[in-house]
Amino acid sequence: MDKTFLFQILADVTLLLHVAVVLFVVVGLVLIIIGNLRQWCWVNSLWFRLAHLVIILFVVAEAWLGLICPLTTLELWFRSMAGGDTYSDGFIAHWLQQLLYWDFPSWVFMMLYTCFAGLVVFTWVIFPPTTNNRERKNG
Repeated sequence: MDKTFLFQILADVTLLLHVAVVLFVVVGLVLIIIGNLRQWCWVNSLWFRLAHLVIILFVVAEAWLGLICPLTTLELWFRSMAGGDTYSDGFIAHWLQQLLYWDFPSWVFMMLYTCFAGLVVFTWVIFPPTTNNRERKNG
């Protein structure tokens, strides 16, 4: 397999992983709220809620510290190793990048991420996660 092709594939896979993480955070919050209103037990699973909280807190910490997401850094490195511009890619990768990367000042993202994290923490207060099977069955 050609090294250029391999790095391009790795860049695209990294981009897909990045999109999946974003969807997990955004859709996860929606599912937590809707799931609690509809009494879906799994949305309060401790592992699900912890993963959700940790990821958004990581994103907020990156924004406040002025760091670039490691997935973005990895994707750009793979694209540079492929020998092309960092964003010369195929159709799907192009549109996934349009979905993820916006050209706003960093403070806008910092505020958006912080507010979103506040919503996630708020859901922990009004819809606390469950820690055992008995609570999930009764809840």
